[in-house]
Amino acid sequence: MERAKGAEVALIGRIPAVEKILATVSHITGMGFAAVARVTDSRWTACAVRDGIDFGIEPGGELALETTICNEIRQHRQPVVIGHVGSHPEFREHPTPKLYGFESYISVPIFRRDGAFFGTLCAIDPRPARLDDPGIVQALELFAELIATHMDSLEQHELTSDALRSEQDTARVREEFIAVLGHDLRNPLQVLSTNTWLLRGELDDTWEQPLDDMRNACARMSELIDNILDFAHGRLGGGIPVTLRETEGLGGILEHVVSEVRAAHPGRPVEADLVIGGTVRCDPDRIAQLFANLLINAATHGDPRAPVRAAARATGGELVLSVANAGRAIPEERRRRLFEPFSRGEEDGRVDGLGLGLYIAAQIARAHRGALEVESSDQRGTRFRFRMPLHG
Repeated sequence: MERAKGAEVALIGRIPAVEKILATVSHITGMGFAAVARVTDSRWTACAVRDGIDFGIEPGGELALETTICNEIRQHRQPVVIGHVGSHPEFREHPTPKLYGFESYISVPIFRRDGAFFGTLCAIDPRPARLDDPGIVQALELFAELIATHMDSLEQHELTSDALRSEQDTARVREEFIAVLGHDLRNPLQVLSTNTWLLRGELDDTWEQPLDDMRNACARMSELIDNILDFAHGRLGGGIPVTLRETEGLGGILEHVVSEVRAAHPGRPVEADLVIGGTVRCDPDRIAQLFANLLINAATHGDPRAPVRAAARATGGELVLSVANAGRAIPEERRRRLFEPFSRGEEDGRVDGLGLGLYIAAQIARAHRGALEVESSDQRGTRFRFRMPLHG
């Protein structure tokens, strides 16, 4: 019960407009004490107070429920307006004005969105007040509705925020699990890969092809694990880590990447025009990884009858890499999600890998203070373009 009371007082306290509402109530009624009260079947609790008459109650303070007119309002749910207790036919003998020493009183109920009674917006003063203008009650009813609306909005916002935090916590645990799993898979995979090499010299030629298949499977698994760990770095560690240094011969490194992709996709021609002179401040291993991911994506999803075209230039203070392939345009909706994790190529009936290649490429681009863009149309095919400053 105490916790619930404290929460209700705190909720009203988080509504910035309440202070101004109470000041306005005092101004239009001429009454010195105004409050928002929570009224239940057992308690009267002040949630917000403006006290200009030293009534002596503060937020969180309570009055005995049975001594308040608000308790009667809780039951009949109608406003009560008393301009002058001494001349009022119903309240001049009422014990509450005598107990608390007031001559004027006004109170309107506050209802929540679902119609539940919350409490009252009320005001009192030891002097009589002119409250015969119906606009005064209308104004207080409008203020009461405004307070209830703010309460509902705040509670909905807090529920949404709690749900979002819960989703974020769940996502973080999931991503941490992925990172740990990827790290722990390295050791048994390394043992398996090493033993396939050792067995090659111990077994006859009939085992050559199965061992090659096992080594290729190990290489593919190693690539998947690397992608998982890079994904975890990108999501949990503030980005994929890079080690920048002045790099000469970046063109040769990218030529090697092209050779590897050609070997892995013998049915897809890859045309490369790589012209990079001088030095580039970058992480060459990461740039090679970005380039490989773009080439593999193009070889996998482009028109198999057309070549993949790769180009690299270092000019105008920029390094620019591009990879293009022919084929159908990527739909706009999917294009917006291309650089998100687990966005896989499913539109053509294929599901390839984890869908992390383009996400990791985009993270590498960001780590180099560069950008990765895509343009796609039925006439020109799809082109990914990476730009970064040559010297950081």
